[in-house]
Amino acid sequence: MKENYTRTAVALHWIVAALIAMALILGWYMTDMATSPAKMRVYDWHKWIGITVLALFFVRALWRMRHPAPAPVPMPPWQRFASHAVHGLLYVLLVVQPLTGWLFSNAAGHSIVYLGLVPLPDLLAKNPPLAHNLKELHEACAWVLVVIVGLHILAALKHHYVDHDDTLQRMLRWRAG
Repeated sequence: MKENYTRTAVALHWIVAALIAMALILGWYMTDMATSPAKMRVYDWHKWIGITVLALFFVRALWRMRHPAPAPVPMPPWQRFASHAVHGLLYVLLVVQPLTGWLFSNAAGHSIVYLGLVPLPDLLAKNPPLAHNLKELHEACAWVLVVIVGLHILAALKHHYVDHDDTLQRMLRWRAG
């Protein structure tokens, strides 16, 4: 049984982590901006990052099917359950968060042109009442994402500094594969 993640898995993990951080920061920053061309550019970047995260979710899923994760380090059953629950919620949110943003944009009457080059299909027609509900859902999911990412980080630090096991190191090693 292998002990480490592949180089691709490590790269995808950290790229998605950085993109999520940027999307959250832009999301909170842009809502307080005055309406302007600069605000629209920040919204575009936020949307593009979200679509990239959604696409990378599928890349990660395909990679994982062909390259299983290493066995977890020994831990109590409650920690294993918590680990599976947090990872499961993270994966769900990697799909739900970008999709609710995409649906919200469409319901608000805004199409998404990925990187200003690739028009994405409108998944919904303009519908202001639905847009309001999707915006609320998108914002609520952002808070859930912050909590789940925070738990994920705290668990990794606990494994490293309290348990002194290899959990965090396996996602930091840059090995061949």
